[in-house]
Amino acid sequence: MITFQNRTTFDYSDILSDVYRVAQQIEDESGIGGEYLGWRTYPQRYRKTDEYRKINTVAREINQAADAFVVIGVGGSYLGARAVISALTHTYANECTDIFTPSIYYAGKDLSAAALSDLLDVLQSKKSIYLNVISKSGTTLETSIAFRVLRDFLEKRYAADDVRKRIIVTTDGASGALYDEARKNGYRRFIIPDNIGGRYSVLTAVGLLPIAVAGISIDALIDGACAQREECIKDFTENNCLQYAAARTMVYRKGVAVDVFAIYEPKLKYFAEWWKQLFGESEGKEHKGLFPTSLLCTTDLHSLGQYMQEGARIMCETVLGVEGDNCSLHIPKSDSNSDGVDDLVNLSLEEINNSAQRATIAAHQEGGVPVLQLSMNSLSAYNIGAAIYFFEYACAVSAYLLGVNPFDQPGVEVYKKKMRTLLFN
Repeated sequence: MITFQNRTTFDYSDILSDVYRVAQQIEDESGIGGEYLGWRTYPQRYRKTDEYRKINTVAREINQAADAFVVIGVGGSYLGARAVISALTHTYANECTDIFTPSIYYAGKDLSAAALSDLLDVLQSKKSIYLNVISKSGTTLETSIAFRVLRDFLEKRYAADDVRKRIIVTTDGASGALYDEARKNGYRRFIIPDNIGGRYSVLTAVGLLPIAVAGISIDALIDGACAQREECIKDFTENNCLQYAAARTMVYRKGVAVDVFAIYEPKLKYFAEWWKQLFGESEGKEHKGLFPTSLLCTTDLHSLGQYMQEGARIMCETVLGVEGDNCSLHIPKSDSNSDGVDDLVNLSLEEINNSAQRATIAAHQEGGVPVLQLSMNSLSAYNIGAAIYFFEYACAVSAYLLGVNPFDQPGVEVYKKKMRTLLFN
């Protein structure tokens, strides 16, 4: 579960009525964009469906049969899955193919010829390849191009029936270019719900199939999300999620412009990327919203730490800490102690990392940066599921407090239209 450590730091009296109002709008789906609030109760309902059971069946097949599994999608179509997989699997899983199978790769997230060519080079050495192409419309340019190239690669290697088995499509349940393509060619299909937008879709088939292929328990992930939902609908005084959303809004109203998501565990790097998309696309409208960015600490303390400490006071900091560690590593004693580290040999690396986090928080607070401190007690599927739901709910509350629709992204469409004008006219 996710705990908000600053529960008594803020005086919420001026914002409390607004928080209750928007929380009610979320629960009764009366706010702007309310038709896209399906994610609120989807985990509880979805796990009882035939499609959920099908996810586990197909994932087991791929996990046992594939050397390589390529997730093709951009934005919310891949970031959530990559966030969970990176957090909960071995850092070097793709290099340890004798232990972990299949290797998991990501395509269709950019328009780089070099990146896609390099992926094709890697796939040349793989015997058994499966693709999961994810797009609601089927016309997202990055995804469409990558899928066309990778499907051609499969068609040159395998017989038609084998290709059909190796391509899994996650798309709209009733229409669209990718839906039509899947029906025409007999590809297996999973559905992207109509009432859930891309950046809120990680706990649907969009994220759950790749996550299950990686060998992660989607049951535990859903358990965590369901448990966090119960926490998110509690009264404000007991509600970490509402308090966090309220605190973000309060610092924004005082002139803060940037929210820096700080992590001290590299496995959460792509969770930070997912968090940035979630808040950036949900809040950044009508010239409003905190700009979401991230720090990977302690690495970035040696590059951006100076600015955080003494730069323009335009930032707040959301820190997501992990209290426990899944491994224990201690520093060996040195005969020379030339590096001066012998005094730390009785401490685990986890203890040292946690000390760095506490010290940095104290330093940033002393430097005038409002720090919103969150924590989970371990990196587990249950806690990551809870974290996903926590931030989805907090983001919806934050956006409603700004007075914007959390579930559309009109600004994204502008560049797409201009690019299509350049390319096709």
